[in-house]
Amino acid sequence: MKLRKVTAASATVLALALSATACGSGDDEDSGSSGGSKKITIGIKFDQPGLGQKTPQGYAGFDVDVATYVAKKLGYSEDQIEWKESKSADRETMLQRGDVDFIAATYSITDERAEKVDFAGPYLLAHQDVLVRADDKDIKAPEDLNNAKLCSVTGSTSAQNVKDKLAPKAQLQNYPTYSACLTGLQNGAIDALTTDDSILAGYASQSQFEGKFKLGGFKMTNENYGIGVKKGSDLKAKINDALEAMVSDKSWDKAVSDNFGPADYKNEPAPAIGDIKS
Repeated sequence: MKLRKVTAASATVLALALSATACGSGDDEDSGSSGGSKKITIGIKFDQPGLGQKTPQGYAGFDVDVATYVAKKLGYSEDQIEWKESKSADRETMLQRGDVDFIAATYSITDERAEKVDFAGPYLLAHQDVLVRADDKDIKAPEDLNNAKLCSVTGSTSAQNVKDKLAPKAQLQNYPTYSACLTGLQNGAIDALTTDDSILAGYASQSQFEGKFKLGGFKMTNENYGIGVKKGSDLKAKINDALEAMVSDKSWDKAVSDNFGPADYKNEPAPAIGDIKS
């Protein structure tokens, strides 16, 4: 809502300036004072608390903070950012078509994806983990998930990975959303929820869940989050410079604390640019 109002206001200023020029005023300085049509389009998730979430107040989360910082370093103010929802299955296509300038949306760097798009970063090293109830004393290691009811969202491979590689007797439960898994975890219908630890921390940091869950800290996989850009884009080098600056001036640490703090998330230090953990 806020972005639509800003865009409309900018368009009005530009139209008035052009009108004044047509009438022979010769004064078109105001057309550039509000940024004119200059904008940058950034893809994020709209439905991941703590990472990328669309709220009545605007957009919030770690990925949003990182993307906003990067945009500023590229010369764009917050009101010049157009946020666009980037669902996991659509990310490569959106970049290839030019629908967005870059994507920061829990976008793990993989060899398969790197054949289609370029990645700046990584800017966060996450791991597949589990979320359990805060008072749970039984699930202390991945093998403890044997015979446990393990939840993940429909279409995700996270729970199946655990069953295939770590806990073959885990009882998989597919729910439509992570929020549904959290409700099941809270009322005892399931024993654990699995996906990236950053995603789990984001959900657990919500006010209604604060103090009710804890992360297992199992680090079952490495997920190197990068910022996706179109193949061959010169934005990659510029974004890498921005990410290095964000770490250097401690803005990265503040973003982690602001978005994951309530979940007591034991995050990895900021990764070095190009350091991809297999």
